[in-house]
Amino acid sequence: MDGEQELFYPHVAAFVEDRLVYLYSRRIGQQYVWCPEWYRHAEALSRLDSIWRAWEHLRLDPATGMSVWWRDHADPHMMALLDPDGPFAACRGSHTDYPIPPLPVEEPPAGLFFDQRQPNLRGI
Repeated sequence: MDGEQELFYPHVAAFVEDRLVYLYSRRIGQQYVWCPEWYRHAEALSRLDSIWRAWEHLRLDPATGMSVWWRDHADPHMMALLDPDGPFAACRGSHTDYPIPPLPVEEPPAGLFFDQRQPNLRGI
């Protein structure tokens, strides 16, 4: 898998609509929750984009690529997404805008973290 390979799908939405929804046919209800407007959920968009990008890379491995994709990427992300307490929890049959507030955070003490993008601070 040397060099840059051409993408099979032009973007994550094409992958979700053409492939993923058929691979993950589930009864939606109490055990599994899905939102048809998945792209409106930041976590879902990030996870689905990750699944798509991993699929694009691993599809080129004829030996274990798809097995690795299912085990390491698709199943863990999809189980998190479809979980009744996951990002689609309030979307029971239709999309609900931001039904759950983000996790609470407090600002860490000054000086606890440093900008790791600056090489001179990493000891490089």
